[in-house]
Amino acid sequence: MPPLRGLRCAALSRRAAQPAPSSPLPSRTSLCGAGPPPAHSAAPLPRVLFLVEGFTDIRFVAGLSAICTLTMITPSAHYRQSSLLERVRAMSLPVKVVEIEGGRAAFQLRSLRWSLRHVRRFDLILAQELTRGALNANLAGKLCGVPVFAYLCTSPIEYFRCRRERGQIGLLKTMLGALSIRLLMRLNARLASSTIALGVYLEQLAKRDSRRVMRGLYYGVDTERFRPANQIERRLIRERLDLPKERFLIVFASRISHEKDPETVLRAAALMRERGFDAVVLNLGGGWRDFLELARSLDLADHEAWVMARPAAHPITEFPDYLRAADALAQASLAEGAGLAPLEALACGVPVVATAVGGLARELGGLAHLVPRRDFRAMADELLWIASHPAQARGQAIRGREYVIREWERGKAFADLACAFASVTRSAR
Repeated sequence: MPPLRGLRCAALSRRAAQPAPSSPLPSRTSLCGAGPPPAHSAAPLPRVLFLVEGFTDIRFVAGLSAICTLTMITPSAHYRQSSLLERVRAMSLPVKVVEIEGGRAAFQLRSLRWSLRHVRRFDLILAQELTRGALNANLAGKLCGVPVFAYLCTSPIEYFRCRRERGQIGLLKTMLGALSIRLLMRLNARLASSTIALGVYLEQLAKRDSRRVMRGLYYGVDTERFRPANQIERRLIRERLDLPKERFLIVFASRISHEKDPETVLRAAALMRERGFDAVVLNLGGGWRDFLELARSLDLADHEAWVMARPAAHPITEFPDYLRAADALAQASLAEGAGLAPLEALACGVPVVATAVGGLARELGGLAHLVPRRDFRAMADELLWIASHPAQARGQAIRGREYVIREWERGKAFADLACAFASVTRSAR
């Protein structure tokens, strides 16, 4: 099967190039630039079973619902705790959701049992990642003759080893866990009909285990929503969102997790302040209360006056304006498969400082300010340069927007994925 980036579907590509709608609640056939199925084809939308191992993003679910008849299996606790349930309902998405109660073992057994019972009703299975959930998808697919796509959006072994680096697990558990993940990834990559990998870095990672690898864009970047704001717009957005009007605003959009590095962002901002720049940091990810507690535990001077955190903003209707109002985005990570928030910031013409690891190093070279891992002084230096040279920094970010429009546009992401689905469905039929 050819690479996903190389697939062509003329009608979908033409529709993907059209401007995205401005409505916060897009319809099935006009969802955020992911256009309807080809007008010339009478074939029905493919019936897709999406097996979600943990959390997933509303932007991906929304885009999928526009290109297929979607049924999703998900752990009930994750579905509700992540606000995905509320967001699916608020957008009136045509998605059937099968919630599985219980912990990991219960989800593994019950989701497999449900899949075996119902999988023949579907044209294909889409599995999240290449670990436990993908194993269920592949078992059901092989036993019942249904093709399986595994979508790789993270670097599982690298992420897992970050737990050891943070002292959360011991050496023996690290070794056994990494071995288990390695075996699951290899098995699932070989069983799946195809592996779709987010970006160049994960594509190369997936090719270690499978020759059937496509490069995908996950939910891409909606460049109609993520767009530059002029000085007047930025001031108005800050007033509406109750953000500091004149201070240098750094957004750290990541959830608080073992593979992220919020400590470096906080220390970098503290060093900026020591050097006379009135910098503030805003966290919008999951675990925002943990972010505030982290600032307190680091004993940063006067942190209550410049460390801000709020619950995760809605990624479609709210988050774009937070980025458009920012002076910089800081993406500090211990490991990173791809990282879409920096691309969204560049689409807004907002300068990015990121750690030179994984997909960040592969995708952002020449477009963002890359710094060594856990080097808060280097991050502070780059943020200080942005604050001292705003016009030059935004000029670089605008060049990054051109790259995002060319390579990461949301319409292209789902048009290419729809073509991949269609090719498998036609072959099966």
